[in-house]
Amino acid sequence: MTLSHSRDPFSCFVASQDLVSFWGCHLRAFRHFGGVPSEILYDRTKTVVRRHVGRGQETPLHQEALAMAAHYGFAIRLAAPRRPESKGRVERQVLIVREHVLQGRDFESLLEMDDAFRAWLPLRRAEVHRTHGEVIAVRAERDRAALAPLPESDYVVSERHLRRVGKDCLVSFERSMYSVPWRTVGTSRTVELRVTGELVAIHSLGQAAALLCTHSRSKAKSAWVVDDAHWAGLPDGSTTDRAVHDVVVPIRDEDHFVASRATRAQVAVARRDLAHYDRVGAA
Repeated sequence: MTLSHSRDPFSCFVASQDLVSFWGCHLRAFRHFGGVPSEILYDRTKTVVRRHVGRGQETPLHQEALAMAAHYGFAIRLAAPRRPESKGRVERQVLIVREHVLQGRDFESLLEMDDAFRAWLPLRRAEVHRTHGEVIAVRAERDRAALAPLPESDYVVSERHLRRVGKDCLVSFERSMYSVPWRTVGTSRTVELRVTGELVAIHSLGQAAALLCTHSRSKAKSAWVVDDAHWAGLPDGSTTDRAVHDVVVPIRDEDHFVASRATRAQVAVARRDLAHYDRVGAA
């Protein structure tokens, strides 16, 4: 991000270009500059523009972009299509940072890259800019004085996804499974996931939409993020409960998950270790 009047720059480094990372970088920039600009110019990235339309039509914006702008009090301005000159002030900063901060160096982490930028920044701000002819830091004082103050609370950006709850009371996201309280699923079995960088919040849909549960976002793929309390009270085949439950009952047994269906029929259901089937197959 670059303050247009002074060319005072800010850069940070991330490993993703998703919605949460994109708007998270905004918050870091606002804190760096000490306030919020009245207007921000964007390229037509999908984290800002919901879909592209023809010339002369109003461009629909992403709901999180609108919410972010409303919370922090800035206006969104879009660069003209196929006109790179309209965003040259920030594109030039990308090249400068590459040449003066990153080029010819090895880094062990994103934090090291951020530290390298912060160490170089005073050198850049002490330079006389070739376009406006002033020291960047001096001209930036007028830029920063014009910024609006940050609000008292941060806006938490989240990605939103609809998911079907399986009969095992689990939903899938990024190849990992997250548990849902079986009593709160309802008949539709469709829920909304609101995902931040750290959390996965699962909400019901409809007029009575409510938060069902919250999990820490898994950093690994193919993980099971399960709260055993979400399965509490499910019939497991060892009772005489005759109620109809159209769910698969997860049973934890030596780190394996076995499923059984509870129906009206009074059928005796055995619980066996999985090694039993290996012995039967070998025989």
